[in-house]
Amino acid sequence: MKPLLLLDVDGVLNPTGRPSPDFRRYRCTIGSTVYTVHLNQRHGTRLMELALETGSELVWATTWEQHANEWIAPRLGLPPLPVIEMAPGENGSRHGEMFKTRHVADYVGDRPFVWFDDQVYQEDEDYLRARQGLGEFLLVHVPGRVGLTSRHLAAAREWLTLTGFSQGQ
Repeated sequence: MKPLLLLDVDGVLNPTGRPSPDFRRYRCTIGSTVYTVHLNQRHGTRLMELALETGSELVWATTWEQHANEWIAPRLGLPPLPVIEMAPGENGSRHGEMFKTRHVADYVGDRPFVWFDDQVYQEDEDYLRARQGLGEFLLVHVPGRVGLTSRHLAAAREWLTLTGFSQGQ
């Protein structure tokens, strides 16, 4: 059973703060809305390396849903990835958790996972820990202004390796 690496876009791959020079600006049109995103192609390379080294599967966990495969993946050099459907307009936290957390729990089942997101907090961890039948997991809070860093990837690699979930060796 392959572990999962769950990826958010905004705040993780597309930082909300001023991006460093290694980020490139893109304009993405979805319906009648134009979005500006800043992406660093090295993220794609590093995420693929992490997935290969640990025997993990990359999955989109973002309100971009399928649009992430159209607009984000090709610009990062990623193949099309499975998508967790999010129902983006949904509200109604039950225990203070983010609306995406329930969808993530439904998707992952008993598979181990690492979730990179800028909006995961203690309430999300508590919700997931209380969920019956859920596998082991690591929530990696990525500060939205900065985005994904080598430190976040190293934390995921270490957790997958030390817990024995890594299948890459």
